[in-house]
Amino acid sequence: MELHISLDGHPTVVGAIYRGVLEAIRDGRIPGGRRLPPTRDLAVNLGVSRNSVASAYERLTAEGYLEARVGSGTYVRAAPPPRTTVTPRRPVHGLRPLAVWSRIPAGMPPMGSNPRFDFSVGMPDGELFPLATWRRLLSRELRVTNLDLGRYAAPSGVRPLRVAIARHAGASRAVRAVADDIIVTNGAQQALDLIGRVMVGPGDVVAVEEPGYPPARRVFESLGARVIGVGVDGEGLMVDALPARARLVYVTPSHQFPLGAVMSLARRRALLRWAQEAGATIVEDDYDSEYRYAARPLDPLQSLDPDGHTVYVGSFSKTLSPALRLGFVVAPEALRGPLQVARSLNDWHGNPITELALARFIEDGDLAAHLRRTTRVYAARRAALLDALSAWPPERLAVIPSMAGLHVAARLGAGVDAPTIAARAQAAGIAVRPISHFAANPATPDGLVLGFGVIDVERIGPGLQRLARLIDDSVGD
Repeated sequence: MELHISLDGHPTVVGAIYRGVLEAIRDGRIPGGRRLPPTRDLAVNLGVSRNSVASAYERLTAEGYLEARVGSGTYVRAAPPPRTTVTPRRPVHGLRPLAVWSRIPAGMPPMGSNPRFDFSVGMPDGELFPLATWRRLLSRELRVTNLDLGRYAAPSGVRPLRVAIARHAGASRAVRAVADDIIVTNGAQQALDLIGRVMVGPGDVVAVEEPGYPPARRVFESLGARVIGVGVDGEGLMVDALPARARLVYVTPSHQFPLGAVMSLARRRALLRWAQEAGATIVEDDYDSEYRYAARPLDPLQSLDPDGHTVYVGSFSKTLSPALRLGFVVAPEALRGPLQVARSLNDWHGNPITELALARFIEDGDLAAHLRRTTRVYAARRAALLDALSAWPPERLAVIPSMAGLHVAARLGAGVDAPTIAARAQAAGIAVRPISHFAANPATPDGLVLGFGVIDVERIGPGLQRLARLIDDSVGD
């Protein structure tokens, strides 16, 4: 193993080596049982005599930190003596991150460990991931790839995947795109970050849905934008309420997050007219519309847009796995170059082996087969959820109509506090979110959002019965 030791700041070489090894052991940088470099090798690396290293090792051995094994070498003891003193680091003054980073939480708050009844939102079932197929495709690409692994790849992603995504999005979502329009990203979140970097500056107004997707709001806030929430109703975003100075509008028209409404065709056309008149950009996040259970999907804003004001964002996090970190942007021609530059500055490019495997997965028809299979599973869970909720009085819990995705939302009756119900549910082993969790405006009507992506169908009924008892008990509080 390589071992860095500074010889500065100590009057003797032996003392410096002793101190450096001791601190590495105490800090856990050299774990118990690890073999240290031979005295000769370490002496050569440090430019000191071998006797100096041997003397330091002998002192540490005498103090119980090391043990010499005949014919094998010198090792750190599995359980070295405990640290008796701690030298705190001096506080550093002047390291002040921008204030915005103290206001933005890191990711979603935890839902508790391994809840018995998991109605988590935005989560696909990892057990449905086609692991055997995926492992085979990765192995194949590692065997046959013609990539030059000593060079960086293209920021927009490997061309076979961009071709496959254009075909898939065109067939399944009616998106109008060719390979050159596609930029592959590490999930939808990086896509939003890249769009924000290219289109939003400090002080610019960005409109988002209220309630809506918190990570989208936060990424625009982190760029210094003034983010304004705009209400939604049964037809989606209220276009008439958009701020006149908005430079960018973020929407989820195919399955509004989290309430579930589908933006009507009239509302879509109104939004496109507004963007054309205001010179604004629309970010259309189509995060889970592959899972549709009734009615034909409407054309996306991107395909209805004759003027190129819409940037379409897609993801494979819901259809396959969030662990893959694979998403994409369908960019208007004017934004292709800037987005590619932003991607190269952000992390240069994704993993070309993974991208090639996904390209093959799509082109071989495996993605289409996977979607058919998982849609049947999720449809059964959704039906069980809606059937159980239909037994509840509407004045207690009223389901908001939704035809797609992996969750449904419901309004709670008067006198019931959704955050309190969610907290009590978590304590009872039920993972559920209040609608207010996704809202910045405290006046937003509240309720519950119930995901069915990860819960087995036989647990849905018992879980909702337990939740119903919590709600009934809270009415008398």
